[in-house]
Amino acid sequence: MRSSKRLAAAGLALWLGLSVPCLQSQTNQAKIRKPNTMITDRLENAHKYYALHPRFAKAFAFLQNPELAKLEHGKHVIDGDKIYASIGLNKGRKKNEALLEAHRKYIDIQYVIEGYDEMGWSNVDDCRVIATPYKPDGDIEFFADKPTLYKKVQAGQFAIFFPEDAHAPVISDGDILKVVIKVAVD
Repeated sequence: MRSSKRLAAAGLALWLGLSVPCLQSQTNQAKIRKPNTMITDRLENAHKYYALHPRFAKAFAFLQNPELAKLEHGKHVIDGDKIYASIGLNKGRKKNEALLEAHRKYIDIQYVIEGYDEMGWSNVDDCRVIATPYKPDGDIEFFADKPTLYKKVQAGQFAIFFPEDAHAPVISDGDILKVVIKVAVD
């Protein structure tokens, strides 16, 4: 369910007196996030985002490892299938080569260790041109729309992408060493 539909469903559930566990993080997200933009910041400010999701403190703790850049590339399990990280060196691509992608089951925290990543962003509700339909087994869909905005994420910075955030990563004129942490939505 996309963000506007989730909020409507949460409002109905509250009206009916039902529990809505995801509403707190959506409320906190609305307080921190500016409309029609992506969340980016420096790692030393990660604590400001812990309230957005109950697993964020554990996810950001992984990123604060002083030996992070020396860890083996590949998958690192942090908390079973609820939180895991992928570390890798990516060759940057041009803006016109990067499709917008979105996920439904996981939130991405993308942290740049070396280089920069000029990430594109659009609200998924504004994406109209489906390049690859949603694949549940990989939790990914691609859109051919042009991003609403681009933001350069430097080494030491992160971006957070919720299911309503379509994003076009790995845009750079060089190599990017980065970590992508997947945090289960529920």
